[in-house]
Amino acid sequence: MIGLAAFWAGAGVLAWGAGALACAFAALWLAGRPKRYGTAQRAVLVALALTAFWGLAGLRSAGAAQLAMLAESTRNLAWIFALYRLFAVDGRHAAMRPVRPMLAALAFAELLQVAAAGLIALAPGGMVATPGFHAVTMLHLLVVIGGLVLVHNLYGGASSQARMLLRWPALALALLWGYDLNYYTIAYLSDGSLEVLGALRGGFSLIAGGLLAFGASSGARQVRFRPSRSIAFQSASLLLIGGYLVAMVAAAQWLALAGGDFAALMQLGFVAGASAAAVMLVPSRRMRGWLKVMLAKHLFQHRYDYRAEWLRFNRTVSAASGSASSLEERVIRAVADIADSPAGLLLTPGEHGGLDLAARWQWPTAEVPSQALSGAAASALERSGYIADLDDLRAGQPVKDPGFAVPAWLIEDPRAWALVPLLHFDRLVGLVVLARPALARALDWEDFDLLRVAGQQLASYLAEHSGQEALAEAARFDDFHRRIAFVMHDIKNLASQLGLLARNAELHAENPEFRADMLVTLRNSADKLNAMLARLSRHGIAPIEGLAPVSLDEVAAGVAGQFAPLHPVSVITSGKCQVSADRESLEQVLSHLVRNAIDASPEQVPVFIRVAHEGLYGIAEVTDSGSGMSVEFVRTRLFRPFDSTKPGGFGIGAYEARELVKAMGGRLDVESREGVGSRFAIRLPLSGTAELLKSFSGSDGKKVA
Repeated sequence: MIGLAAFWAGAGVLAWGAGALACAFAALWLAGRPKRYGTAQRAVLVALALTAFWGLAGLRSAGAAQLAMLAESTRNLAWIFALYRLFAVDGRHAAMRPVRPMLAALAFAELLQVAAAGLIALAPGGMVATPGFHAVTMLHLLVVIGGLVLVHNLYGGASSQARMLLRWPALALALLWGYDLNYYTIAYLSDGSLEVLGALRGGFSLIAGGLLAFGASSGARQVRFRPSRSIAFQSASLLLIGGYLVAMVAAAQWLALAGGDFAALMQLGFVAGASAAAVMLVPSRRMRGWLKVMLAKHLFQHRYDYRAEWLRFNRTVSAASGSASSLEERVIRAVADIADSPAGLLLTPGEHGGLDLAARWQWPTAEVPSQALSGAAASALERSGYIADLDDLRAGQPVKDPGFAVPAWLIEDPRAWALVPLLHFDRLVGLVVLARPALARALDWEDFDLLRVAGQQLASYLAEHSGQEALAEAARFDDFHRRIAFVMHDIKNLASQLGLLARNAELHAENPEFRADMLVTLRNSADKLNAMLARLSRHGIAPIEGLAPVSLDEVAAGVAGQFAPLHPVSVITSGKCQVSADRESLEQVLSHLVRNAIDASPEQVPVFIRVAHEGLYGIAEVTDSGSGMSVEFVRTRLFRPFDSTKPGGFGIGAYEARELVKAMGGRLDVESREGVGSRFAIRLPLSGTAELLKSFSGSDGKKVA
């Protein structure tokens, strides 16, 4: 007995000393890392220091019990104040009215306990020792129970982001006060403190100090307790077996005490019945399945509440069509809400095989080039469905598909965080670029699974929307063709009448000079009407026959001369530039672009036409410093027929210009920014290389990149 008592005394000294050192070290650790616990940093630091002082007081002999009691009270008061400051981490100290009165009540109970202990110490001859001990112990229990309730509310009512910070102090306080609850409960029932339990109290301050120090480290946010289901099931089975044995022993002992002469028979009957129940239930598949389901539900806490995520996803995507945000913006937001991202971009397939910017949500500062992602990278994403964590790629981790090359603008933008491809029947219909959330973290398997499923659903919405737009455009074209048939008939009659008038005037006019002027005017009008009929008859994207070498610089100079009386138009050339084109169609396209640039520009602010060589192509750029256009307008409305922003406009000018350039074997590119201006670039093959470019065309008629 003497040896065992000496052992526990030594263990107590070791536990109290280690706890004091751990709390002191944790306080020093926090002092060198400010703001790790937000607004509660100083309060936690002071509470740790007072806990270390309490540990030192616990090392003293039994004669210093009053000092240990006073140190424990100051420790509890410090942690009560730290609790209040921890509630302020996410602002709940102002919203939860019951917090302050309850904290004040706990502090009052702690002070009352100190006063009661002082009165008991001053009482002569230990007259109130036993009732006083019970009163002080009840006050201890009141404080620790209230503290544990507040700790539960602190963590249970916190947001998912705040819990990452609050779980460590909450766990530390739960251990400290949870042990005190058991300690004082047993002490109250046994009319005195227990020597073994008292010796081990200091060890829990060691654990608490270690938890708080670890919570202030950079790796604490990544720690998650994730046991495998097999281990959890086996552990639960062992616990059930242990509980079963304890219950059997307890019941057998109770029967032995209460059974009298029939004790042996009652024990035998109980054991037989319990064994039979165990034999029937344990091998049952239904029982094992129920146990696995309950473990999966209550032991494994997933990152997401899938029901809530699905409901929010549907609310975001299925917003009313009259809402301010477009479908593309809602797609970005639906993906961003899953990962708590504050902003995002949507890239969709462009005309040249790559991905272009289609929409942006709360990310106006992102500098996205005209081709945001190359065709090779888009093909790699389409093959693999790879969800890219850009932080991992910046750290040098290899990509899943070697053909996927992340563009430099994404790597250089610090806000870019993740790429989520949108696949529909293994076809890439879009790519969502997510901005970095306020609390960035590494994506895990659960994020990838949920983002992949959401991306597939959103891809189907985008594909359906694109198909509906194509059907609507086809219907508008059909209506246009029906209406234009009447217009063409009227114009044809007018042309015939004007031709007849010219022939009659040639036969009957008496004044030669008047006759000559009239003939020139009428013939020009007839020619223009017939040219209009010819253009309307070939409306579409059929190639223009009879392409010939055309001096692009001369055409640009001629168009600039037409508009010179109305607005300053400057031509910048680097020499002769002959392209393969139809001169009339080229003049029509350039005239339309210059007219639109003049309409968008302030008075006397010049419009520039730059003519230059670019590889195998000749380029004519029309640049203005006007109002500019948004990315959304360029993508959805600029080249859409019958959609005009001008009063009385028919809305086919830009569409016809692009189709004419395509019919001549070129392409029309647009770059614009609101409030800055626009640049339209006509690219046509050089006359000397037109045949060479045709030889590189694929069997499907598409040019090889």
